[in-house]
Amino acid sequence: MGIFDFRLLSFIGIKKTPKAPWSKYYKKTSMKIKLRDENIYDYMKRKMIKHHFENNIAINYFGTKIIYKEFINKIDNCANKFLSIGIKKYDIVTILSANVPEALISFYALNKIGAVSNILHPLLSENEILEALNKYDTKCLIALDITLDKVNKIIPKTKVKKVIVISPSNSMNILLKTLYNVKTFKTKYKIITNLSSKYMSWNKFMKIRNKDIYYDKASLKDDPALILQSGGSTGTPKGIVLSNGNVNASTVAAINAYPDLCKNDRILGIMPIFHGFGLEVSINDAFCVGAEVVLIPTFKASEFHKLLIKHKPTVIVGVPTLFEALTTNKNMDNVDLSNLKYVIAGGDTLSKKRVENINDFLHRHKAKTNMIQGYGLTEAVATASVDLRDLSRPGTIGIPWPGIYIGIFEPNTDKELDYDNDGEICICGPTIMLGYYNNEAETNITLKHHKDGNIWLHTGDIGSMDKDGFITYKQRLKRMIITSGYNVYPSQIEEVLMTHEAVLNVSVIGIPHPYKKEVAKAFIVLKKGYKKSDELKEELIKLCRKNLAVYSIPKEIEFIDSLPKTIVGKVDFNKLREKSIRLEKIKDVKK
Repeated sequence: MGIFDFRLLSFIGIKKTPKAPWSKYYKKTSMKIKLRDENIYDYMKRKMIKHHFENNIAINYFGTKIIYKEFINKIDNCANKFLSIGIKKYDIVTILSANVPEALISFYALNKIGAVSNILHPLLSENEILEALNKYDTKCLIALDITLDKVNKIIPKTKVKKVIVISPSNSMNILLKTLYNVKTFKTKYKIITNLSSKYMSWNKFMKIRNKDIYYDKASLKDDPALILQSGGSTGTPKGIVLSNGNVNASTVAAINAYPDLCKNDRILGIMPIFHGFGLEVSINDAFCVGAEVVLIPTFKASEFHKLLIKHKPTVIVGVPTLFEALTTNKNMDNVDLSNLKYVIAGGDTLSKKRVENINDFLHRHKAKTNMIQGYGLTEAVATASVDLRDLSRPGTIGIPWPGIYIGIFEPNTDKELDYDNDGEICICGPTIMLGYYNNEAETNITLKHHKDGNIWLHTGDIGSMDKDGFITYKQRLKRMIITSGYNVYPSQIEEVLMTHEAVLNVSVIGIPHPYKKEVAKAFIVLKKGYKKSDELKEELIKLCRKNLAVYSIPKEIEFIDSLPKTIVGKVDFNKLREKSIRLEKIKDVKK
């Protein structure tokens, strides 16, 4: 299934309205999401004109402030440059970047002309970037300068025709730009001298003479707009294809759920743009209400207090580990948080105790709000259920977004369960993805036609719903590890480790971590003739560094004689976890 085929999978609408006991908490008009036939760019621009926030600040980046009118002009100009280098509707352009203005300008410009943005983590390994560029038949790559050493080695092995190099310094003021360029001069000069003619700096790209080129304006709501990365039942990373309508529907739902979000708000853009939660909730939603986004390319927990004091945000969006960093920051004693309107946590679940601790911290610092928890998947544009400001129940993940439906079903079936019964959490509505890129088999496993005539997204998560529609999350059906809000797939790590000549067998599990919640630990069985040693462990870690993203590298490696098995011959992951817990207790006793 290629990118063109996704138009056939466009949202068919709600055939039969599912039960929605939570609807009593919303206005009746909020339960029906009405979308115009427009793209993400047009929706944002229309909102800007309608609500008159052209002269408000859209992006605040290290003191450089870009107002909305200027932001739109930059996008329009950039769109013409893409057309001038031959990018057209449905072409896939990969953005390999952190949170910098040029990445966002590129995303909206590509959307305007109907091209598809594939956004990747800049810390991916060399091999992962190569695989992604070829998998998505990337025509053009927009790469952050810190990735050039990796990119330059792999570009000859791809069909990429042009590489546009962006830098965190592009939008900095003169002083900061100079400091950044001096600091990185030696590294960048060494790389740049070896670049081919395929490469072009952002400044050179934006100076290309505009051509009078026609582009197909009909980038409609059912057309593919965005690819974000995830994994499936096999643990293999897959491309989640989202349409213009998917993203716009999520924004409409957010505005209906939180109608007081407005052009007077200031949001910390800490969550990365390659993360659905970051791109949609903390950036695109903010742009569509005219809020100011304080764009942070690299978040340092030790400097969190400085961001709060300097910018006085009204909204903070982040994963649980970010809020752990907030509560453990030793410089927060005298920081006043009374300006906060919303504190939104997503990307992972929080225990009741952790929520209580965070809320207590907020109140001690004069905040007049509690933390709001959300639940969702990138396959449903990051958010499916939320707490409302004055409506939450401890231990739950809130109620579904207005206009989005959630049901609890027997796993992998369309048999809906009664209230307070555990089953698979399934989602129905206009935010559901078009499918997985070029992977019809996995798409059919995840998106299923139920007997009610609707398409439901099977999340692989277990939970229950009470009679009022509040959902309690229980556990994952899959073996996925979540570390600092990022998805880590054990089978992917295992596959890399198995390529080493000394490895006979391997199994990876998630083990607790005080800040990241979970990290990967690898249990390895060696082949005969190989001895356990610290040197071998370091070899294996180096192998992982080359082939895996930083957050996927195992925190620990333990050599064992054999992997424990269940009665049916499968690896017993519970026994591996128990073994890890016993070892940690022994270490604590020795301390």
